[in-house]
Amino acid sequence: MQQETKGLDHWVSYLSQADIPVLKQTARDLATLREDQNKLSARAVAQVIAVDPMMTVKVLRYLQAHKRRSQIHEVVQVEQALIMMGVDAFFDKTPARPLVQDAMQGQMDALIQLLHVIHRSHRASEYAYDWAVRLSDLHYEEIRIAALLHDLAEMVMWCFAPQEMLKIRAMQQEDKTLRTKAAQEQVFGFNLSDMQKQLVKKWELPELLLTLMDDACGNQQRVRNVVCAVNLARHSANGWDDAALPDDYKDIAELLRVKPEQVMVMVGADAGTVCDLSKPH
Repeated sequence: MQQETKGLDHWVSYLSQADIPVLKQTARDLATLREDQNKLSARAVAQVIAVDPMMTVKVLRYLQAHKRRSQIHEVVQVEQALIMMGVDAFFDKTPARPLVQDAMQGQMDALIQLLHVIHRSHRASEYAYDWAVRLSDLHYEEIRIAALLHDLAEMVMWCFAPQEMLKIRAMQQEDKTLRTKAAQEQVFGFNLSDMQKQLVKKWELPELLLTLMDDACGNQQRVRNVVCAVNLARHSANGWDDAALPDDYKDIAELLRVKPEQVMVMVGADAGTVCDLSKPH
């Protein structure tokens, strides 16, 4: 099946119905928790889900689809969602399956890339959370989730279109100047950022998340926090000598009202690869 000939509408429709796979480690950790009633709580379950973007989406989607008419406020926090659902209902209604590792059997190269993106997203979520707390933003948990899910479309496509995603990666390795969106448009006929906007609306994720995940709303401090965290996680994944990092440090410094040098210390940038922040980039 030549998936790349199928357009944006096809993929949004297909992924709206698809059962999104979750990490094997998430399934294991949840099973272990369920067996130990002494440790089982909404908070303990939420901590396991916190590192898995796909499981996070599963819970939020379920809650949005089954919210009561009397519910006025949207629920973005996973722990709050679990309290509303009940932990036993969570295990019954949103089981941790299928598994990513089963769904991507025989696609080891793509699986490795997916795990890199998930790891990067987790790091972004930790940066965003830390900075939100530092800025005394009471929506720190929502900001953490927005950073965790910022690259959700990329993760989903590694699961469902691994060969096309590998093709995009190969094109970019061959031509370092080729921008990600341009490569995606060449292969899919659309970029994943546009797909994600449609997908999260179709999934009816909370409005607050849609705003926080939308780079176009960058005039808002919370969105800037998410964007800065995602950029830092993406660029530092290439090594602390990545050419884009000095600009990231400046953006984060502006967000937190500190000096770029303080940001470097704060995020643990390798002292051996300190960038000259005075040079224009």
